[in-house]
Amino acid sequence: MKRFFVVALLLLSVACKEKPKTNYTAQEIVDKSIEDSGGSLYTNHGTSFMFRDRKYISESMEGKMVLKRISFLDSVVITDVKTNTDFKRYMNDTIVNISDSIANRYANSVNSVHYFARLPYGLNEKAVNKELLGEEKIKGKNYYKVKVTFDQTNGGEDFDDVYVYWYHTETFKPDYLAYDFHVNGGGQRFREAYNERYVNGIRFVDYNNYKPKKKETSVLETGSLFEKGELELLSKIELLEIEVTKN
Repeated sequence: MKRFFVVALLLLSVACKEKPKTNYTAQEIVDKSIEDSGGSLYTNHGTSFMFRDRKYISESMEGKMVLKRISFLDSVVITDVKTNTDFKRYMNDTIVNISDSIANRYANSVNSVHYFARLPYGLNEKAVNKELLGEEKIKGKNYYKVKVTFDQTNGGEDFDDVYVYWYHTETFKPDYLAYDFHVNGGGQRFREAYNERYVNGIRFVDYNNYKPKKKETSVLETGSLFEKGELELLSKIELLEIEVTKN
């Protein structure tokens, strides 16, 4: 009888250990997603890629992240360089004097492309707030639906934008994301990831970029609108000639 009790106890212990965890927090979901997508490789590897005929480069210099955008215009090469503290524009090797307002606009544009290319890395910055909204099914698959907002301090000029990410409940990969914006009249965008590939251990995807067919929709509704066919395709976000190198 005693032997039976011990065996039963061991079997129960194994069964408990094998039972998968289901009650994840938003933070745990994001952590697992970042780890699967590249983890620490984001911090010690630089990346470069082509997007809409421009070259984008991220690299670490003296412990600081430097983001670049290089535009090729006939005999002129325009290089935009953004760091945590400033922004500079060069025409060939000559620095260009530009106003603060234009510099901010260019810097935000450079940062935006790099931000989406490196997702989900960046979602653990101090200014980022994450909230698990529950689960939602898209194209027959289950996803954790996570809302992301930003503090005004260190949250950038678009700190009041709201993002939503859909993480696959088994792989934790962010297959879909949506966001609202307030410039140029505002609106929402919904992105569907495709063409997933890993380059030297870091995950990259392309996106189908959608917008709602009707105005005054909520960004929280875009997943269900996509399921109902109530979004229209605006463009494709495709990254070419991707390279990943150790800093």
